[in-house]
Amino acid sequence: MTDSVVSIRDLTKSYGKVRALDSISFELSPGPVGLLGPNGAGKTTLLKLLLGLLEPDSGAATIAGYDPRKRADRLTLRARIGYMPESDCLIPRTSAVELVGTLARLTGLSATDAMTRAHEVLDYVGLDESRYRDCDSYSTGMKQRLKLAQALVHDPPILLLDEPTNGLDPKGRRHMLDLVWDLGHVQGKSLLLCSHLLPDVERCCRDVIVLKKGRVVAQGSIEALTRTEARRVRVSIDGDADRFATELERLGIASERDANDWMLRLAGDDCDVVFDAALAAAVRIQRVEPVRSTLEDAFVKTLSAAEDERA
Repeated sequence: MTDSVVSIRDLTKSYGKVRALDSISFELSPGPVGLLGPNGAGKTTLLKLLLGLLEPDSGAATIAGYDPRKRADRLTLRARIGYMPESDCLIPRTSAVELVGTLARLTGLSATDAMTRAHEVLDYVGLDESRYRDCDSYSTGMKQRLKLAQALVHDPPILLLDEPTNGLDPKGRRHMLDLVWDLGHVQGKSLLLCSHLLPDVERCCRDVIVLKKGRVVAQGSIEALTRTEARRVRVSIDGDADRFATELERLGIASERDANDWMLRLAGDDCDVVFDAALAAAVRIQRVEPVRSTLEDAFVKTLSAAEDERA
């Protein structure tokens, strides 16, 4: 493995007059990364280029140091990448264990190893009791877990997951996200999670790439992207709330009140001013915790800024 799991250089892809990717460049380090963008941003096109399913018009992309445009590299990548597509990839009238075992053979595993791994990953995704059922009878949630199982069967170090929670109910979505989080944070796999559901990415990933109209409009850690210019803290107090409010106003601290909880906006990183206000008001602070913006806030702000630049 190279230092960068994915390296993109001036990558361009068009469908007729529609430019899906417009000379994008970036690098991804190992770990869980979210790929965000509105519909038509170029997310699925990027995944297919990384898999060698599409040819770029210009530029280059490498994954794990291999070039998917080259046949020899594509064969090598088959054993190193697990791909969970957004659309169905299930073979009709087959059982889960037959399907996963067959796809394991295509990655280069022997018949014995393929069947052993098929049973292991079906246990892992929670389909152990349904492994011999015809997958045509599966619910949407079961089909999504089956698609994840086939992506994992050869134990690849890199996973490309395209909308893994698509169509799931809240319970199924939570189960799927638990699996994705475990893969990225416990098992140490590098994964690219493509999703339009920002809470899913915020739950599972450390870094994000944001695409809009085929261009990269933001890249970095979620922590950095959701950091606010002015520090916000949530404070809980025990005592006279009105006196505390008076002291906050005297010190010029912007605040919003909810019972005895306060949302304060501080000019700097120093929280001493909060304790000064509490001391002057003779109230006891029970809790102080930082508050950051959500990934959705950062996403909307980024897309708006990109729109303004193009205007």
